[in-house]
Amino acid sequence: MSWFYWALLSAIFAGTTAILAKIGVEGVNSHLATAIRTAVILVFSWTIALSVVPWSEVGQISRRTWLFLVLSGIATGLSWLCYFRALQLGEASRVAPIDKLSVVFVILLAAIFLRERLTWQHVVGGSLVVGGALLLAWKPSA
Repeated sequence: MSWFYWALLSAIFAGTTAILAKIGVEGVNSHLATAIRTAVILVFSWTIALSVVPWSEVGQISRRTWLFLVLSGIATGLSWLCYFRALQLGEASRVAPIDKLSVVFVILLAAIFLRERLTWQHVVGGSLVVGGALLLAWKPSA
């Protein structure tokens, strides 16, 4: 399967996650809900990883890789804490589009830090993502 199908599956699961999380945060502290979800992900991901990768490979990971994976994990944790709190306070159909502005941040950060070329498609597509997210999140006053 190509990257496109994996990315599409990721989007489907992420959409499903938003609905399940919105229902799950009712009546519970959003930070506790995030911790429960994270514990499930921890067990799930280690089970999959250790079923396909020998344990000995863990010791071969470089310090640089560890550093960036740990920093990525911290960023993910902060994102999830904010996302669950937003879901608790707002409508899932309005929270999720704003969360997907991450696409625009990835485009910008990839250009700055990874030196990826910023094309007219990035600018136009990113602008459409911003416009679409704001349109979906906007709630006209009554």
